Amino acid sequence: MTQFKAIVAREVDRRSKGTLEELTLADLPNRDVLVQIDYSSLNYKDALAVSGRGRICREMPMVCGIDLAGTIVESDNPDWQAGDRVVVNGFGMSETVWGGYSQYQRVASEWLVRLPEAFSFQQAMAIGTAGYTSMLCVHALQDHGLEPGDGQVCVTGASGGVGSVALLLLAKLGYHAVAVSGRPSMEGYLRELGAINVIDRAELDRDPRPLDKELYSAGIDCVGSKTLATLLSQTRYEGIVAACGLAGGADLPATVMPFILRGVSLRGIDSVMAEQKRRQRAWDDLARLVDPAHLADVFEVRPMSQIPALATELLDGKLRGRIVVAVNA
Repeated sequence: MTQFKAIVAREVDRRSKGTLEELTLADLPNRDVLVQIDYSSLNYKDALAVSGRGRICREMPMVCGIDLAGTIVESDNPDWQAGDRVVVNGFGMSETVWGGYSQYQRVASEWLVRLPEAFSFQQAMAIGTAGYTSMLCVHALQDHGLEPGDGQVCVTGASGGVGSVALLLLAKLGYHAVAVSGRPSMEGYLRELGAINVIDRAELDRDPRPLDKELYSAGIDCVGSKTLATLLSQTRYEGIVAACGLAGGADLPATVMPFILRGVSLRGIDSVMAEQKRRQRAWDDLARLVDPAHLADVFEVRPMSQIPALATELLDGKLRGRIVVAVNA
């Protein structure tokens, strides 16, 4: 019987703790497509699940990992064949269903997206949920009517996975992005990604005013809490902020002033259960906009065995960009 490695979270002292274990195909859930996984990625939610510093795993044992890219080995769905290259993001992986930190996984065929030919498996996971979420955020700004010449776009949490790819996408499309980071050492990196300016996190992470000086036509926020509230207060008339994260907290200490006096829109971005049409649009545009050669600037590859240590580093703010997980290394 085929044996393989996976990061499995089990309950320890009433918290989840992910460690490297050996599984067999018989251990996997009963779903209609078996995928041999090449790469996954490390995201904020993954770090919380593996470390136990957040209540992510609703069921245990749980194979962690909200992303995967690999090749179909078996399929009960005629629309998908052995040998098809696929990517899966979200759909409750690492929360209620087993995920991508495994050399094999069974998934539901309706979760699958065909991997664009432009990307290798490694490059797809350099993009991963973070890049796919970034594309959803950019689409929200575009669908609102934002044009490249309309003014500056503020990207909070810019040195993280979502922020890094958002800067690449905005620069490629001709937008002027301002990066917000709490690490001064990241300025050169963020400017290389396309930021026209880099400001310190403390400028937004403060007690917000009901209305502040209008600085930005739009924003992509990965932080939440005071940072998002301040960004809203600094968004121009009829501007928009796409909110996709809560690294700084789940609260929002804001007022209604930006909404009723400036017509600002707050657009929530959920990448986990997004409909298939939006997913396909996102991946198609990523294939069109992202130069695979440029992805080398935003990721590094680490073996799956290092995930428990990397999870702590990510939560402690010691990592930059994207971590691609080699599940077979």
